[in-house]
Amino acid sequence: MRSDGGNMKTILSIAGSDCSGGAGIQADIKTITAHKMYGMSVITALTAQNTTGVSKVIAVEPQFVAEQLDMVCTDIFPDAVKIGMVFKEDIIEVIADRIKRYQLKNLVLDPVMISTSGKPLFQESAMQQLITKLIPLSTIITPNLSEAEYITGIKITSKEDMITAAKAISNYYKGSVLIKGGHLADCCDDLLYAGEEYSWYEQMRIPNKNTHGTGCTLSSAIACNLAKGLPLKESIKKAKAYVTGAISAGLELGQGHGPLNHCWNLDNRLQESVSSK
Repeated sequence: MRSDGGNMKTILSIAGSDCSGGAGIQADIKTITAHKMYGMSVITALTAQNTTGVSKVIAVEPQFVAEQLDMVCTDIFPDAVKIGMVFKEDIIEVIADRIKRYQLKNLVLDPVMISTSGKPLFQESAMQQLITKLIPLSTIITPNLSEAEYITGIKITSKEDMITAAKAISNYYKGSVLIKGGHLADCCDDLLYAGEEYSWYEQMRIPNKNTHGTGCTLSSAIACNLAKGLPLKESIKKAKAYVTGAISAGLELGQGHGPLNHCWNLDNRLQESVSSK
């Protein structure tokens, strides 16, 4: 029986935990809260990390991932789901099974594979399961350039390469693909490929090294907007605006690549400051 709390939208994050709070489950919950929605979590892995890197990853037992999903979906059913770090194949199998069992909708898959510091967050043996079992169930997938390269085997250094990679993904996936171009040399535009149609989201590069958790934050924000019933393109546009504000707010924490300010939109002074830039 669903308990929907009136008009409160409910968002489920299936992802890894970041003890430093900048990415993963923690970033997702902050993003969901900043969108004034109710956040829930299913943890797939524990990471020991901070702004300078990841030191260790421990996967959660697949059966416990399944039990978490059962407890959430049989009580507070999610209006949208964000999937992040899934780490290994048997966890992917459990998630795919529960997606189909509970007919989950508005699925945003951020295929987290490698940390900013270069630490693997995904076992190579799980790639086939990701491609054949999880990606096809998703409404949209949001790989960055490295992840798109990992999935397709295509080296991406230009916007033309992004189009080629999106076409390659579309050979086995009929949903939407948002390839994030933040690490391109000459721009940081994102490409949406949906229904054989290309749309570019142009973005000025923000002079701020504190971008830890940007991908987690963007995918969670997209899920929030889809939960509202907004069309995909508008959901992405609003999500990108939220992330831009969170980076532009200029939070300074940690000794490495610090986190975003996920609550910038709840502070009128920060909203005015960001909008004036």
